[in-house]
Amino acid sequence: MSLSLSPISIPAVGIVSAGMYLPEPVLTAADIAEKSGLSEWVVREKLGINQKRMAGPDDHPNQMAVWAAQDCLSKCDIPPEEIDVVLCTTEEWKEYLQWTAGTDLAHKIGATRAWGMDLHMRCCTTIGALKMAKDVMIADPDVNTVLIGGGYRTGDLVNLKDRLTTFAFNIGAGAGAILLRKHWPRNHVLGSHMMTDGSLSKHVIIPASGTIQFPTDEAVAKGLFSINVVEPEVMKSRLNAVTMDNWMHCIDEALRKSGYTRADIDFLNMVLIKPSGYRDMLQRLGLTEEQSVYNADCGHMGEQDSIINIIEGVKQGRLKDGDLMIIVGAGVGWVWGATCVKWGPC
Repeated sequence: MSLSLSPISIPAVGIVSAGMYLPEPVLTAADIAEKSGLSEWVVREKLGINQKRMAGPDDHPNQMAVWAAQDCLSKCDIPPEEIDVVLCTTEEWKEYLQWTAGTDLAHKIGATRAWGMDLHMRCCTTIGALKMAKDVMIADPDVNTVLIGGGYRTGDLVNLKDRLTTFAFNIGAGAGAILLRKHWPRNHVLGSHMMTDGSLSKHVIIPASGTIQFPTDEAVAKGLFSINVVEPEVMKSRLNAVTMDNWMHCIDEALRKSGYTRADIDFLNMVLIKPSGYRDMLQRLGLTEEQSVYNADCGHMGEQDSIINIIEGVKQGRLKDGDLMIIVGAGVGWVWGATCVKWGPC
């Protein structure tokens, strides 16, 4: 006897709303130039920084995530009690070590029935979280609503005197949050793809920050409790050789899994990188600057860029209903990723 199997219906997962929090203090291009010794035009034109947001005395990372999540929830009619899972992207530099920020985030926003966990993949974390949220909702019939959110103030760990870390001079502080729901009729999360190169895992580190070397007063005085580059020429050579190819591979695979090609992309949502790399990516994808946003007045907020770019894209009229958005990120360690989102009614 033969069995006739019905095709499995995979539920759609859509973005309901997005929120953010930006602290008030700013560090301007002139400030960065004065502290670093670089020319102000270099800071603006080469590094792409007009100013960046920095944390105030009460802007702690997970607390900023709470404010971003509250902003996100204020934009929809879904109460926090309906959230099933909180995927917390608050960076490791946060209120306490050995602390699960996700449970704190769920508690403070009133997600009383949600379980929470922390995710870390540096500036690619939101892309990984989108994939995980979608996969969990498809796999588990009891999970219908997921909040992704986190805070970021890694700008505390940037030494503006260290010319080897100019790529990090745009790093500041802020938070983002995004709410996803199963069977939501808009903004569908489609395919994702990620890849890693572990040979670069120890090239960008904070040397005195863990069990190998504690952040003693002496280590801090030597600049070892800040972002450092190890073997800079080796890292630069390797990254130059693989980064764009890896990004394009992730983009192409995310598109393939979504049923699209590069020609279908309408909006680039990319983590903040130097202007030359950003323009290179636009050119490779056949896009114009009007089909993206570049947050030179906010600074780089790691994985939260992916959420803030959505908010700014809609606000500036650049992300529109019907657009295919490609979210592109990379994190030190090294990881690259991309996710497709079909924006608007689906």
